[in-house]
Amino acid sequence: MAKKSEAVVYKIVEVVGVSETSWEEAGRNAVETASSSLRDLRVAEVTKMDMKLEEGKVAAFRTRVSLSFKYEA
Repeated sequence: MAKKSEAVVYKIVEVVGVSETSWEEAGRNAVETASSSLRDLRVAEVTKMDMKLEEGKVAAFRTRVSLSFKYEA
C-alpha cells in the first residue's frame, strides 16, 4: 500500500546580520545566530543589503535574510 503523503509547511522569518567587513559576513552572522534558536533551517534568501554610515564613511554592512524552516505544529 502506498504511503499517505504528508503535508509539509515552512515558516519564513526575517533577520538582519551586521558586519564591519562585508555583506557576506553579515549574512553569515544572521544565519549562524538564527540557527542557534531555530531548528531545521532550509533556505536563506538575501532580500536586502545596506550600509550604516558614520561621518560619510561606511561603518557597517547589513544584510537582511529571509530564513525558512519546517513548521512543526
